[in-house]
Amino acid sequence: MERCCFPRILSTPASSTAPLRVQGFSPSYASLSIPGKALHLKVPPLGSQRFLQLTERANSSSFQSGISLVNSRAVKRCIRAESGKQTWDLGRFLRTLYFFNGPPSPAKFIESLIAKFSSGTSTEPEKKMTTSDVILVTGATGGVGRRVVDILRQRGYLVRALIVADITKASTLDPESFKGVRKVISTVSVIVGPKEGDTPDRAKYSQGIKFFEPEIKGDPPEVVEYAGMKNLLSALKSTVALRNGKVLFGFEGDPSRQVAWGALDDVVMGGVSESTFLIDSTGNEDGGPTGVFKGIVSTANNGGFTSVRTRNFSTPEDLSAYDGLELRVKGDGRRYKLIVRTSDGWDTVGYTWSFDTINGEWQTVRLPFSSLRAVFRARTMVDALPFDSSNILMFSKFEYDGKLNPTFVEGAFQLPLSSIRAYINDPITPRLVHVSSAGVTRPERPGLDLSKQPPAVRLNKELGSILTFKLKGEDVVRESGIPYMIVRPCALTEEPAGADLIFDQGDNITEKLGKISREEVARICIAALGSSYACDKTFEVKSTVPFSEPYTVDPSNPPPEKDYNAYFMGLKDGITGKEALEGDPVPA
Repeated sequence: MERCCFPRILSTPASSTAPLRVQGFSPSYASLSIPGKALHLKVPPLGSQRFLQLTERANSSSFQSGISLVNSRAVKRCIRAESGKQTWDLGRFLRTLYFFNGPPSPAKFIESLIAKFSSGTSTEPEKKMTTSDVILVTGATGGVGRRVVDILRQRGYLVRALIVADITKASTLDPESFKGVRKVISTVSVIVGPKEGDTPDRAKYSQGIKFFEPEIKGDPPEVVEYAGMKNLLSALKSTVALRNGKVLFGFEGDPSRQVAWGALDDVVMGGVSESTFLIDSTGNEDGGPTGVFKGIVSTANNGGFTSVRTRNFSTPEDLSAYDGLELRVKGDGRRYKLIVRTSDGWDTVGYTWSFDTINGEWQTVRLPFSSLRAVFRARTMVDALPFDSSNILMFSKFEYDGKLNPTFVEGAFQLPLSSIRAYINDPITPRLVHVSSAGVTRPERPGLDLSKQPPAVRLNKELGSILTFKLKGEDVVRESGIPYMIVRPCALTEEPAGADLIFDQGDNITEKLGKISREEVARICIAALGSSYACDKTFEVKSTVPFSEPYTVDPSNPPPEKDYNAYFMGLKDGITGKEALEGDPVPA
């Protein structure tokens, strides 16, 4: 049974005890916004030269037909927008304050006053630091990882080496290590070494495993290649963008995430408008559940807005890895406005979108963070810092610079809203590049002539089923939802990069002594981060130089930098080599 999943919105935590402060304003519009760490929707009604602020509302959670229903006191009367005063509902005002701020607390009130005075009385908008993208490298002390770090630093990237943490122990993966991480190059691998030891110049290490009897050093492949990859991916999902985005509101994900919505209507300033947010169990375009934001708006008593939002969350979502918000709504021909704000306080910079809907049609609306308009006290901030989507944004009750929404009309409104999710722009490039190994599907392949296979294939069981668990680790990557690329190098050498390369798919490279430079693999990994052609591809790679022939480079005349994108362009989707295990081999 599907359940409703509610958002914990982006941003640094803000105090949920701050007093509710409302600036005076002229009638505004219905709205969906994201105030504090809560979700908020602003919706400008149709056909007027005045604004009306409609925002969502709901009080307590309940269940109906197996669907989570967030409801509030139903609108029991029609609110007429005729001139003259209507009775102000003091009880509803107090319930609103109680819902969002909890029971009155003299201590909290004094704390808020102290915080207000200690922060000064300046009306300058808050200055914000933008979040920089960081590339995380795991296995940074290994042969490939060390080169990845060096190249990234030389090219000016922000790089973070995961050295102290151990992916085989989830408890060591401190969330602080992953803050700001947007892309990852994973080069962690089980350690294979000669049983009898290496020479002083590490000649055996440099040559690959041809000339020595190997054994596993340290943790076994199951722990490193499989369990370790699961631990790493679990840590990454909170900071690295998912291909299909992150659901903030909708009917996907964890059904236990039940969050009450509450109305924040114009009762806070004496108005009489009312709204609610409920779940229609069959209202979406496929006959499933959808949220519905509905109510009645009135300009009586100098009011004119309704609003609904969730309570603040102690652990807000970080959406800084994404490019915008995507709404799936059934339009009514009105113009809507989504506003997010930088904190729970009302006196902060807000960032605003406006968008139009098509009457009677379901539509997807994408609101890119790059198009947000900075607003402070309803005035455009031409010198505001760029939007940082890891923070909450403030909503305004005006449009811009004192202008009012021309599409307003008083009375009832209803907006079906089936989902809100964060999205990433097309073309999508890999967020995770994973270094695996050629031959991972071959130990279980029927009818295979092992004499023609590399030593790792022949010795798979003796080496703790190393290739078997590398394949399981690949599968975890492919199933993670993170845009990825998996590269499977042949035997790694210490030779310089520059030799001609062969890219292949289907795990069919049969030349048992194929090789490739660790430096070359590092360059391939870095190039893949910026190539949409590499996204969600799995491939093998080796040099055209035979293993028995050394490859050297004249330092005074180095080979030209390769265009790796030309190699990526020839790759196909969905080819992993597992097809041969399922009786449908892919030709070499």
